[in-house]
Amino acid sequence: MSQEHNQSLPLQQIAGLKANHFADLVRAAQLIFDPAAGLSGRYVKVDWREFGIPLDVVENLKLLGEQYRYSSPHIPIENIWSQLTPETRIWFMEHKDELWQFEEAFPALDED
Repeated sequence: MSQEHNQSLPLQQIAGLKANHFADLVRAAQLIFDPAAGLSGRYVKVDWREFGIPLDVVENLKLLGEQYRYSSPHIPIENIWSQLTPETRIWFMEHKDELWQFEEAFPALDED
């Protein structure tokens, strides 16, 4: 077992967080950073509070979304966790099973 894998186990066991929760968080952060999915000429204004996300959490996730804008959402969980503010960590743990819904609210623009 790698050192990285060993370090992620306590976080996963303590908080009940799984790698897919972190991938969903990264995808949500990417959408929060750019809800228009990078299309020029398209501007989407979203009041994230209507989605139940406090403004301080939105700001933290925007930074995360900007950093990983073009990345695969499968980033080592320690990298993500270390960049979350305490408020965002709490919000994340409370909403970890609902994050996938953000992608449903903002479907890919190339889908038929």
